[in-house]
Amino acid sequence: MEEVVVIIGAGPAGLASSACLNRLDIPNIILEREDCYASLWRKKAYDRVKLHLAKQFCELPYMPYPPKLPMFVPKNDFISYLDNYASHFGINPRFHCYVESVYYIKNASRWCIVVRNNKLNTIEVYIAKFLVVATGENSEGLIPKVPGLDGFEGMYMHSSQYANGKDFIGKDVLVVGCGNSGMEIAYDLLYWGAHTSIVARSPVHVISKEIVFLGMCFLKYLPCRFVDFIATTLSKIKFGDTSKYGIQRPTEGPFYIKSKTGRSPTIDVGAVQKIKTGEIQVFPSIANIKGNEITFENGKSKQYDAIIFATGYRSTVLDWLKDGKDLFNENGMPEPRFPNHWKGGNGLYCAGFSRRGLMGISLDARKIATDIGLTWKGASK
Repeated sequence: MEEVVVIIGAGPAGLASSACLNRLDIPNIILEREDCYASLWRKKAYDRVKLHLAKQFCELPYMPYPPKLPMFVPKNDFISYLDNYASHFGINPRFHCYVESVYYIKNASRWCIVVRNNKLNTIEVYIAKFLVVATGENSEGLIPKVPGLDGFEGMYMHSSQYANGKDFIGKDVLVVGCGNSGMEIAYDLLYWGAHTSIVARSPVHVISKEIVFLGMCFLKYLPCRFVDFIATTLSKIKFGDTSKYGIQRPTEGPFYIKSKTGRSPTIDVGAVQKIKTGEIQVFPSIANIKGNEITFENGKSKQYDAIIFATGYRSTVLDWLKDGKDLFNENGMPEPRFPNHWKGGNGLYCAGFSRRGLMGISLDARKIATDIGLTWKGASK
């Protein structure tokens, strides 16, 4: 099947890319391995989650959020927004399409995409002038190697498998990772009646949604170092010295770290107060596991019924992309740094890899569609 543009991945990045291409009347299709679009949000996001930035910083191209929605959009409202977005722009992904390999045919100047259709149990081959990789940074949950984890007598899972704490009432649960997912899941578990602990593996900024909103607004007018000073000062006033409770603050500011590494500050949903009261215990990294007993690097140990790893994701691009090494590094992330990360050679693009959330996705999609439009329409004249 010959196509002008093939987009791999029907998350927000794939939908945004298709919408921008549709507005320019550029033919495109989306290939998605799941049975729905935005599967990470529909199937792998916990019930309590909301967008961590104000809605004006999370719009996809050419469609604002309804005014009635709250500033920080809940999960189900965001999914409804995506439903309306796909309908409005006439986006119809091809589902159950698991990409097995992608390579560039030099003598034809085309991309060859080999797909296994899991619904029809067939192999399909697509040929495209342009290829947009929109599988994003969060393609597969990452669980680190921990000594003794294979012999753990309780249950363990990645945070993408966690929906709510109904199954953990009265149980001792350890959450590994104190980023946004980790802290929010720890708070949710406590709400459901679990005995909750959290592992703080590395320093992290803990700030409020209001401070983040203020910082995002200030960044339009002030240098990052000034905004970081304001944000950390307000954070210290609000939360005090979190190092007393086991959460160390990085030496560099939250917005600087976000721009350089892509790592977001942790936005508090109420967990810090529970940590201060001792309702949520904080431990350093795990040293080893024996049976149900977990020993930490400070020598303390405790028995647990379950472990939830809120330890991030990995890109799976290199599992199937055989060419395009000019764009992707060995970790499956863009080799060029922002803002030049979105375009490779031979008609290869990527959307949703800027580590700048939905705002970064929107920027990527607009740039990609404009660039493809100039190339494709120029060549067809």
